[in-house]
Amino acid sequence: MFFKWLNKKKTRYPEFWIAYLDHFKTIDKKSINETRFVAFDTETTGFDTHKDRVLSIGAVAFTGKAIAVNHSLELYLNQDVFNPETVEIHELLKSNNLNKIEELEAIKIFLDYIKNATLIAHHAGFDRNMINAMLSRHGLGKLKNKFIDTGILYNRSKHIIYRDNLQTHYTLDDLCKELNVPKVDRHTASGDALITAVVFLKILSRLDKRKNLKWGYLLR
Repeated sequence: MFFKWLNKKKTRYPEFWIAYLDHFKTIDKKSINETRFVAFDTETTGFDTHKDRVLSIGAVAFTGKAIAVNHSLELYLNQDVFNPETVEIHELLKSNNLNKIEELEAIKIFLDYIKNATLIAHHAGFDRNMINAMLSRHGLGKLKNKFIDTGILYNRSKHIIYRDNLQTHYTLDDLCKELNVPKVDRHTASGDALITAVVFLKILSRLDKRKNLKWGYLLR
């Protein structure tokens, strides 16, 4: 009965959402080095997932240690909500020469790009909630991908490798300084996505050297 209900409900969804869900039909048992990761970032009008909106999405995909920069994703969305207080951070104005698209179109492109990849973000809960809010506004479900937060992972790796006490909070700037990562295009979605990918790979390298590179450490 449950599967009949699920299939009936599924037919009501648009094809692009069904295509996204189909990527999760089988359990992915690939090793870490074989897994496709997507590091992504959102620039938003603020931090309220109910009233604020996503202004841009940046993402880079990689398998192993090779970041496919030439196949990165950079989307700019039309603004229904404008908050002048956040322009100083992301510098995205309501009207400019950027090629902007509607929110639903951005969702389609983003889902087609990520598929069933393991997603990486810094303070991942925020970016995940903003994307889920976008999906909800269009009658869709939540993201099904596995998530890794680079702030939490770095904190855990320091504790595992150096037996340091756990710190409560790391900014992306903190990790750039700690791991010697250049802050190129900081506070743009595409720039922060690339920085996050490099940060993640550097943490993986540290764990690998200490023989602590395991799925359990990444997804805990």
